[in-house]
Amino acid sequence: METRTETEKAAKAEDNGADDGADRSGTEAGTEAGAGAAVDADAAGGSTTETATEPEPETAAEPETAAEPETRDAPGVGQGAAAIVSAGLGIVSLTGSWLGTVAAARETLVGQLETAADSTVATQVKEIYGDAWQTSALWGGLFALTALIVGVAVLVRPAFGTPGAGQAPWIKSVAWAGVALGAIGLLLAVLKYTDVLLGLPAAG
Repeated sequence: METRTETEKAAKAEDNGADDGADRSGTEAGTEAGAGAAVDADAAGGSTTETATEPEPETAAEPETAAEPETRDAPGVGQGAAAIVSAGLGIVSLTGSWLGTVAAARETLVGQLETAADSTVATQVKEIYGDAWQTSALWGGLFALTALIVGVAVLVRPAFGTPGAGQAPWIKSVAWAGVALGAIGLLLAVLKYTDVLLGLPAAG
C-alpha cells in the first residue's frame, strides 16, 4: 500500500511539474511576443515620426524669364508715317516749296541774261516770266505726283501684307487726304504749265 501511495504521489508530482512547465512556457512565450510587438511598434512609430518630420526638399523657384522687348515695330507705324508724308507733300504742291521758288528765280535770271535788249516785249515776257512760272508749276507737279503715289501705296498696302491685318482708320483718312491733295496739286500744275490757268498776259 505504501508503495502504491508513493507511486501515485510521484505521478501527481510529475503531472503538476508538467503543468507548471507548460504554464511557464506559455507565459514566457506571451511575454516574448508582447516585447517583440512593442519593439516593432516602436520601430514603426519611429520610422513614421521620422518620415513625418523629415522636411521635403524645397525646389528652388525658377526665376521668371523677363519678357523680351519688342524688336519689331508695331504694325501700322510705317504706314502711318507714309500717310502723313503723302499729306505733307500734297500741301507743299499747292503752297509751293523753297526748291520750286529757287528754281523759278534761277530761270528768271537765265532769261534776263539770254534775252537781248532789242527783243520784243512778248519775247522778254516769255523768257523772263513764262519759263519761270512753268518751272514753278513743274516742281509743284512733281511734289503732287509723289504725294499721290505715296498715298495710293499706303491704301493698297494691306492687300500685300499679312492676311486679316487691318489698317487703322486714321491712317486711311490721312492717306486719302494725301491722295486728294496730290490729285488737286497735279491738276493745277498741269493747267499752269500749259498756260490754261493763269497764262501769260498778251503783250500789246
